[in-house]
Amino acid sequence: MGKPVVVIGYSGHAFVVIDALLSMNLEVIGYCEITEKEYNPYDLRFLGNESDQNIQEEFREANFFVGIGDSKIRSEIFTNLQKSRMGFTQNVIHTSSVVSPTAKLGDGVLVASNATINPMSRIGDGSICNTGCIIEHESILGKFTHVGPGSVLCGNVSVGDHSFIGANSVVKENIKIGRHAIIGAGTVVINDVPDHATVVGNPQRQLKQ
Repeated sequence: MGKPVVVIGYSGHAFVVIDALLSMNLEVIGYCEITEKEYNPYDLRFLGNESDQNIQEEFREANFFVGIGDSKIRSEIFTNLQKSRMGFTQNVIHTSSVVSPTAKLGDGVLVASNATINPMSRIGDGSICNTGCIIEHESILGKFTHVGPGSVLCGNVSVGDHSFIGANSVVKENIKIGRHAIIGAGTVVINDVPDHATVVGNPQRQLKQ
């Protein structure tokens, strides 16, 4: 068994993270939040806010994972914790997922249940490969991206930092998606997507900014 884990955040997305950690037979020793949560489905100990001085000892004894869906908040907390050297980031890879041995994962990556990461793909720090998604061969995800449940990225797709691919989207092979882009749920992407764009539909159409 590996080192125990502290989870930052304790709501919907964090529950997915905790379930995956338990599938890996890792102990979750507690959670960090701004305030203690009334709803505590995993019966975890509330440790306080991750920036509190009194929990630094917990971080020395455990790895951490930022279980927050919002990429901006996730990246800020992740970066602050790494700079403070309070602990090491845990990769969370559900035991039902399939990750090619030739794929490369950064730090603090979630590969949720039944997700597939195929050969030579690269997944950036703090990224989410959500339930049942498929990242095909040689695809590249930037830092703090989120590929939603059931989405398919065909071969050689590139996704920029902080971009979001909505549930059940399909991205054609060799497509480049820019930074901070949003791909709406169920979108079929057949053309490149620029930075900060929002696209929806089948085939894709870009919404006006």
